[in-house]
Amino acid sequence: MEQAIIALAAALSISVTALATAMAQRAIGSAGVGALAEKPELVGSIIILVAIPETLVILGFAVAAIILLGG
Repeated sequence: MEQAIIALAAALSISVTALATAMAQRAIGSAGVGALAEKPELVGSIIILVAIPETLVILGFAVAAIILLGG
């Protein structure tokens, strides 16, 4: 039973952060496309802004690894 709870905690740490990242990227992406339609020179800034939320998933993966490895 304890292993199941540990596995569930690890799964939740990744899935919740992935969903949060998806919601953030949806908003940033749609705003970015609108901004690029008006100012194409913003492409570098938009790429950076879309990539920033990905750190949430990386942190969720790190938390899951810590949970699974018993740290």
